[in-house]
Amino acid sequence: MPKGSEELTAARREEIINACEKLYRTMRFKEITIKEIGRETSFTRTSIYNYFETKEEIFLALLKREYDCWCESLAEIAACKDERAELAELLAHSLEARPNMLKLLSMNMYDIEENSRLECLTDFKVSFGRSMALVRACLKRFFPDMDDG
Repeated sequence: MPKGSEELTAARREEIINACEKLYRTMRFKEITIKEIGRETSFTRTSIYNYFETKEEIFLALLKREYDCWCESLAEIAACKDERAELAELLAHSLEARPNMLKLLSMNMYDIEENSRLECLTDFKVSFGRSMALVRACLKRFFPDMDDG
């Protein structure tokens, strides 16, 4: 990891993730390279390797960010006072706001998992696990009589 403050490191990682997200709007996963991502950032392609070892790790970080944002929506849904009939609509709207998450989930995740370090995968799976816990909290809130069965 490069020297500097945690805030600077986080800001640089976000810049890389944002560049990847921008490219992903118009390009397919296989077309995007570290070189392409580097062209969209304020630093060189080789500098990206100080923050991510592979493009798959960048995509994994993008997917994690999407799940973290979705978790915020899920937490709001779990805390809302609307009736049960609203749950499907609320969940649909929360997913509608996450097109990148849905697009990433529709592709084969094998490449991302195969080419990412364990600590990156673990960090993502924590966010994924949190989202599943929040979905369960939403179900419990709207359907209190529902059990695990």
